[in-house]
Amino acid sequence: MVRAEPDTSLANRMAELARSLAVPLQLDEVLAGVSQTVLEVLPGAELAGFLLFTRAEKFETQAATADLMYTIDDLQIRHGEGPCMEAAVEELIVRTDDFEREQRWPQFTAGVLKLGLRSALSFKLYTSQRNAGALNIFSSQPNAFGPEDEALGQVLAAHAAAAILASRQGEQLKSALTSRDLIGQAKGIIMERFNVDAVRAFEMLRELSQSSNVKLVEVAQQVIDKRG
Repeated sequence: MVRAEPDTSLANRMAELARSLAVPLQLDEVLAGVSQTVLEVLPGAELAGFLLFTRAEKFETQAATADLMYTIDDLQIRHGEGPCMEAAVEELIVRTDDFEREQRWPQFTAGVLKLGLRSALSFKLYTSQRNAGALNIFSSQPNAFGPEDEALGQVLAAHAAAAILASRQGEQLKSALTSRDLIGQAKGIIMERFNVDAVRAFEMLRELSQSSNVKLVEVAQQVIDKRG
């Protein structure tokens, strides 16, 4: 198979992606940019998207370049097998040169061949705490991806993982600030109602949290809700 030359603007495109982490873009905008870049810089790529873990430890398709990616991911989720799921859970890179010769995922492979797809690349997305999911790329041509595609895909996957990590850290910070505010309000209510200082008010909250086996911030919310 004769491979087209990679996009000569790759360096510029990667610079744009890197800059996107420095501006307040939403996570879905960053992921959509990565998916689109996959199609621009990998000559054999026809479809791209992400299969991500949700907070409920389920899979969710995001930033798909075509609706067909949802069908592909639904096949994997329904059968519990496939390259995207394997990359998300286990392998760093999962490559299929030709689904007609693929034996690792028989049910998924049968379904994806009916969709007219022949090859795929999937990359695990790492964050500091746990796996986030996978970047997934498909082609209707066999042997569409080579070692240089794997190298480029790893760079793009790392960029997406960094964006996911930044988003999660932002969510954690927002949650921490909200929790701090709730606890502060609850402390104020207790100080006024029971005529105690801030230290004793916090101890009362903590004791109630421990005795009721309820998170401290939830106890604080209950105090605020019942302050009347």
